[in-house]
Amino acid sequence: MTRPRPILLAAGGTGGHLFPAVALAAALRERGAAVELVTDARALKYGGEIPVDAIHSLPAATTTGAGALNKARATLVLGLGLLAALALLPRLKPRAVVGFGGYPTVPPLLAAWLLGAPSVLHEQNAVVGRANRFLAPRVSRIATGFPEIKGLAAALAAKSRYTGNPVRPAAIAAATTPYPGFDDGCLHLLVTGGSQGARVMADVVPAALALLSAEERARIRLTMQARGEDNGRVADACAALQFPVELAEFFADLPARIAGAHLVVGRSGASTVSELAVIGRPSILVPFPHALDQDQAANAAILAAAGAATVLPQAEFTPQRLADLLRGALADPAALGKAAAAAQSVGVANAADRLADVVLEIARPT
Repeated sequence: MTRPRPILLAAGGTGGHLFPAVALAAALRERGAAVELVTDARALKYGGEIPVDAIHSLPAATTTGAGALNKARATLVLGLGLLAALALLPRLKPRAVVGFGGYPTVPPLLAAWLLGAPSVLHEQNAVVGRANRFLAPRVSRIATGFPEIKGLAAALAAKSRYTGNPVRPAAIAAATTPYPGFDDGCLHLLVTGGSQGARVMADVVPAALALLSAEERARIRLTMQARGEDNGRVADACAALQFPVELAEFFADLPARIAGAHLVVGRSGASTVSELAVIGRPSILVPFPHALDQDQAANAAILAAAGAATVLPQAEFTPQRLADLLRGALADPAALGKAAAAAQSVGVANAADRLADVVLEIARPT
């Protein structure tokens, strides 16, 4: 039996890049397409959780590290990745190659360009990343996660399509959950630092809780993601306050936990912002401050402009500031409900299908 020609998805091994690839894979498979994934070694741990027919790993590295030696090493690794991709694509004969940004996307999309294969580049953030700026002139179509993105050359507008950011099927399911009521008088708070965790959350959140009165703390139900090295000190700080907390290094069911929350505190990666919008939950967002392109700040600004989020630069994310915001949330739950509706007003629940349309429009026949 002849193996069907796949649509090949290219995504780095972090959740921010993998989640939209997973969503697109599900949408394409619903339409009968064969789908395979090319990624770096980090994604292999997800294994069978990714709905594709096969997973291929290529060498990849970022060239943004400090020092000439690091840049030279990364460039060499990317060169090896390109050679591997130039060997892989002729074997797979993909109908199209779809990239989701980051340097692991460069070798397969560059190989697609060199071999004349149709390709789509999806930019998840509100500002184009460096790898995507390099790849954008070399792809057949550019799909964007937000209506307007910064850093995309005007000459490329003709091949750009606004699709929104595909979110995991679990997030689509969670979006059917109504915003929780306050029947028990408690604020259900979810703190997350993205798929890689965030040390600043462990630094600030327990200290903010300590500034609240015992009565205020008694009205908060906290679920918190903490990196392995931070888990113990967060647990100890909460125990000292006699404050119960549900802690984990990673929540596999994060969309459902977002849906169960009245308020989410977190980073503002594209997947986080998109899931908050589709599910419809208010947030306090602390953009990652060291990103070269300040993409998280641009993403957070989308929800802030809609009235769905409070955005705090990390320098302003202090225990006192967070304590004040939590007091405000406890005092005015109606405002949280309005912010939840505002978040959902900018969500694109059918983004995966819209992106699938763009891919199939340029894909070669089976």
